[in-house]
Amino acid sequence: MSEHDGVATPPAATGPRRDKYVDWLRAFSLLVVVLWHWAFTMLAWGPDGPSPTSPLGFTSGLWILTWLLQVMPLFFYVGGHVHLLSWHRACERGVGIGTFVWRRIRSLAIPALALAGTWVVLGVIVTQAFGIRWMDKVVLLVISPLWFIGVYLTLVALLPVSLWLHRHFDVLALIWLGGAALVVDVLRLRYGYEAVGWLNMVIVWGLAHQAGFFYDRVVRLPRRFDAALLWTGLFALFGLVYSGIYPGSMVGVPGDRLSNMAPPTFVIVALLTFQVGLVEMVRPFMERLLERPGWQRVNETVNRFALPLFLFHTTGMAIWVALTWGLLGGAPAASVAPPDVFWWLERPLAVGGALVCTLPVIMLFGRRWTGSSRRREAPNPEVPNPEAADPA
Repeated sequence: MSEHDGVATPPAATGPRRDKYVDWLRAFSLLVVVLWHWAFTMLAWGPDGPSPTSPLGFTSGLWILTWLLQVMPLFFYVGGHVHLLSWHRACERGVGIGTFVWRRIRSLAIPALALAGTWVVLGVIVTQAFGIRWMDKVVLLVISPLWFIGVYLTLVALLPVSLWLHRHFDVLALIWLGGAALVVDVLRLRYGYEAVGWLNMVIVWGLAHQAGFFYDRVVRLPRRFDAALLWTGLFALFGLVYSGIYPGSMVGVPGDRLSNMAPPTFVIVALLTFQVGLVEMVRPFMERLLERPGWQRVNETVNRFALPLFLFHTTGMAIWVALTWGLLGGAPAASVAPPDVFWWLERPLAVGGALVCTLPVIMLFGRRWTGSSRRREAPNPEVPNPEAADPA
């Protein structure tokens, strides 16, 4: 329940009512990733296969949009909140932590591994049958967005540690994780220990996930604290980016000295703070909107399809790219030209074509999430349409 007037409602008073805003944030964050890939992926096809880039490398100042559109911090934040709620419900049913963690790992690992395995086998078959030696790069491009599921599963496996830290140290755990992320950046960027930077894949995303344990407390804070989070994160972003140490984009851009995402830097901590403040500032408006019958149906539909859409969206995009090149009868471009007006005008076609090619794949392989027989008793599931993926 949203309380921004400074009066905190006890958790027991809220009852089992489903938090529609949590559903929306979780599904919305996945959809933003899908739309970003469909609309802004630019491919060059050299002798060694496909090489991706984006308009960020050609358009000055466009990177500022990534402060809103790089929503992975928000996804991990909401995921932490839902994990905590699901664990509390599991405790009430007498489910142990080992069983709880294993069920969650299984619910996401099986479809992700199945998808990755299918593409790997397909790549091997095409390579052997047709002698296409760059097929491995195609496979890597298609399955590369699954990286976040790997990190997410790691955080699920570490859930016993996260819960222990939360129970014994509360908000100090966030401070320590933020400090650890900063120390990793110093070792990497000041002293050149590049390999150490990959520790932040767990530290930074673990911090976002741990922050989700405080979701209910953040919701009950007065609105001035929401504004404080927003402005603190925004000023931190400006200070870090314009220090000259970190790039401005929150996604990787070819040509940049480093990426804020691979591995994540301390800048993502500032981005998380900014985004948490932002979603709390717009919460009253969104909660009123999501109570309308039409928006309730939109929210339910988006949540029903968000996860399968994410899993299969690059498969659909690959089909669309192949069809486009086949129908046009032209060889793939060997280099990427800066986007012109025509390129921007055809973005709706790129999104629509990829969507049309993705939907049949979902219908064939995504019935687990989009089926009509779904459990109704889990008010705050872990993943979009999680009734089928929340066996605990």
